[in-house]
Amino acid sequence: MLLLILGVALWWAAHLFKRLAPEARAKMGDKGKGVVALVLLASVLLMIFGYRMADGAFFYGRTPATVGINNLLMLAALYFTSPGPKKGALFYKMRHPMLTGFLLWAIAHLMVNGDTPSFVLFGGLGIWALVEMSTINRTEPEWTPPAKGPIKKDLIFLAASLVLLFVIGAIHTWLGYPTFG
Repeated sequence: MLLLILGVALWWAAHLFKRLAPEARAKMGDKGKGVVALVLLASVLLMIFGYRMADGAFFYGRTPATVGINNLLMLAALYFTSPGPKKGALFYKMRHPMLTGFLLWAIAHLMVNGDTPSFVLFGGLGIWALVEMSTINRTEPEWTPPAKGPIKKDLIFLAASLVLLFVIGAIHTWLGYPTFG
C-alpha cells in the first residue's frame, strides 16, 4: 500500500508544483519539464505496481447497473479528455474539460471497485482533479473560452471516444478486468 500512496502523492506534487511554487519551478527553466516528466513517470509506475500489490478491505463490488453506469461515465470521461470540448460547439465554454474527464474517470472506477486500494488510487486522483481545478481558478482567475467550433467536431471526438472506450475495454479484459459485464 505504501508504493500506491507514494505514487499518488508524487502525482499530486508533480502537478501542483508549478502552481504552488511558481518561483521554484521558474528557476528550473526548461530542464524542469524533464524533471517533472520523470517524477510523473515514477508516480505512474508506483501507482501501477502499488495497486497491483496492495491488499485491503473489500466493501462492495460490481453489479450490472454499476457496470453500465461506469461505461457511460467512461465514455464521457474520454470525450472530455479529448480536444472535442475546446474545438466543438457543446462544451467550449467549459474551463476544465480534461480535469472534469479525469474526475469522471475516477468516479467511474470507484463505482465498480469498492476496495481500499481503489479508494486510495481513484479517490486520491479524483480529489487531486478537484484540487487542481480550484488551484488553477485561484492562481489564474482570468480565463477566456476558445471560439465556438462546429458541432461536427463534437460528433467526431465523440465517435473517437466510443472507439477508444472499446479498445480500452478490450485491453482491460485482456488484463483480467472485464469492463462490459
